[in-house]
Amino acid sequence: MNKIWIVARREFLSRVQKKTFLLTTILLPLIIFGIYGAIIYFSVKSSDNFVIAIADNANVFGGKIESKDDLKFEFVKGETETTLRQKLKGKKYNGFVFVPDSFKIENVKDLSIVSGKTIGLLTREKIERRINNALEEQRLMSSLNITKTKLDSLQKGNKVNFATLEGKVEGDAKAGISFGVGYASGFLIYIILFIYGSMVMRGVMEEKTNRIAEVIISSVKPFQLMMGKITGIGAVGLVQFLIWILLTVFLRILLPMLIPGMNETTEMIQPGTTQAVQAVKSSGAMNSFMNGLSDVNFPLIAACFIFYFLGGYLLYSSLFAAVGSAVNEDPQDAQSLLLPVTMPIIFAIVIMTKAVNDPTSGLAVFGSLFPLTSPIVMMARIPFGVPNTVPYWELGLSMLLLIGGFICTTWLSGKIYRVGILMYGKKVTWKEMWKWAFRKN
Repeated sequence: MNKIWIVARREFLSRVQKKTFLLTTILLPLIIFGIYGAIIYFSVKSSDNFVIAIADNANVFGGKIESKDDLKFEFVKGETETTLRQKLKGKKYNGFVFVPDSFKIENVKDLSIVSGKTIGLLTREKIERRINNALEEQRLMSSLNITKTKLDSLQKGNKVNFATLEGKVEGDAKAGISFGVGYASGFLIYIILFIYGSMVMRGVMEEKTNRIAEVIISSVKPFQLMMGKITGIGAVGLVQFLIWILLTVFLRILLPMLIPGMNETTEMIQPGTTQAVQAVKSSGAMNSFMNGLSDVNFPLIAACFIFYFLGGYLLYSSLFAAVGSAVNEDPQDAQSLLLPVTMPIIFAIVIMTKAVNDPTSGLAVFGSLFPLTSPIVMMARIPFGVPNTVPYWELGLSMLLLIGGFICTTWLSGKIYRVGILMYGKKVTWKEMWKWAFRKN
């Protein structure tokens, strides 16, 4: 155990003390947040409303088109198409719609929007959608001979509640939050397995190429060396995540202070976010959102994330280490051997996309129990609720199988590592590695 600790300490310090660690851990997040802040800053400075003049001589719009956010419709009277063009050249408007007296609402087919400059695709879709909505309302009111209030009443949808057998109502907010948290957690572990598994493989390949392993193995058993490398690099990953979390929290608080109006203009970076927040506030659904947050068991999610992060990392790192010990300097040899290792990870992310939409499906249950996919799939299901969605027995069995899977893969990889780390100049296949794993000594 002491030798494993010595190897792990060496792996940890050799990576943390490098300049590249500081660059990737601290400087890279700062650059990303800096770019994000710059985009928001210039968006704030250049935020102008897009104004369209509506000369509705036939009254096909009834004097009203929805105007909000950065798209405004201004109804004008007594304007001809010629005068509108002059004002458009004078940049009083960004565009105009001229509806002559001969237009009838029942026969409106095409309307022309004249603009001084090319209109972007997203703005085109907004303009077209709002004009069509206004025309549809006017057609319905005209054909049914009813008022706008009556039409709104007829079009109003009914609220459908979803409840459990115990009578607890589960709102849309909780479902949305669970979806987002589950997807983010599963995808994060997916990235972790690839990044840190590859780091372990490269570390083993470097030591094999430099013949350092031959010296170390004279005093350390191959299994102890492999476990030390996995543990040390895993500790590097934990430190990086802790630093990233602290930087994210710090910069998320700092950016709004440095850039006034950042929160109000986020929609320029993420279209639709501002409208969603405003809709929540205006409809009185903020309480529902807060209740949805309180219904999600974040302490359990955090504890399970740490467990599945460590379990998945240890399981796959042993496999990556086995591949690294079997190849030489040529990276292409490693790529050809990595397919059986990476395929379960890719398969897990495919199952996860199904699990976040249907967390109780048979495929989701299988994926959360199978050790090679459980770190990703189970983390996508846990935010939906334990034990309502994920029974305690499934969670416990998944954890036990993951621990058992780690022990088995470590044992197999240790035997492959013992032979492969001292073998040079030969291309190895999985068939040969399988023989190494089960050879009798």
